[in-house]
Amino acid sequence: MSNTADRVRAVDRIDTSPHFREADAVRLNRMFQGSDTSEMLEVLLREKLAGEVAVVSSFGAESAVLLHLISRIDPTVPVLFLETGKHFAETLAYRDLLAGRLGLTDLRNLTPDPAMLAAKDESGLRWSYDPDGCCEIRKVIPLANALAGFDASITGRKAFQSTTRAKLPRFEIDNSDAMGRLKINPLIDWTPQDIAAWMAEHDLPAHPLVEQGYPSIGCSPCTHKVAEGEDARSGRWKGWDKTECGIHVPGQDDGDLPPGYDPVF
Repeated sequence: MSNTADRVRAVDRIDTSPHFREADAVRLNRMFQGSDTSEMLEVLLREKLAGEVAVVSSFGAESAVLLHLISRIDPTVPVLFLETGKHFAETLAYRDLLAGRLGLTDLRNLTPDPAMLAAKDESGLRWSYDPDGCCEIRKVIPLANALAGFDASITGRKAFQSTTRAKLPRFEIDNSDAMGRLKINPLIDWTPQDIAAWMAEHDLPAHPLVEQGYPSIGCSPCTHKVAEGEDARSGRWKGWDKTECGIHVPGQDDGDLPPGYDPVF
């Protein structure tokens, strides 16, 4: 850990009680500027700089890399998967394969509230006329409830995935509620070539739908194949003015950073 670990010990610990603040995210971005991703994650998790942490994973096209990095440090870190009831069968099989292969011991499948589904999506077709409402019921609310017990979440977002993610920093404050939760984007500066090289080097299994033309994989009704040269996420909610499910910054474009943020990788 050497250099980064020395820097961590040389500065005051960030006070996570009661909440993280914008200044904490800025300080973390500066602290880990230029640090290797593996080293950054190891210091964060072993030193508990972010408090109680959970990984939010879709077990999608590139999920294996982040989960592999985490598993090498601490396979007991909780992994939150939104089991919406609308996933491809291939995604569910891939989830089980990857969790077993990496030895993840705390995989938590988050499901929508049955009463809410009965009241607001009895037909199961809300995705076809109100995708935002469908995501709210099946993703946003279950995740918000699950994250209530954590100080920080780790995501697999990357700058190359879409223009709305191009300027994200490694550390930011989750604006989806008033709790001051930290959001960590370890792979934000990784390129498609970095992802492919890591998967090849460590013999990580690919999501079976990737080779069929799905570079970004969500729920099956709202995920389409992507043509060559298109944005990797252009197949999500095709035909709708929608680029995110809402679990990151509901009502705010991922590219709109809070004042004072400097996107340091």
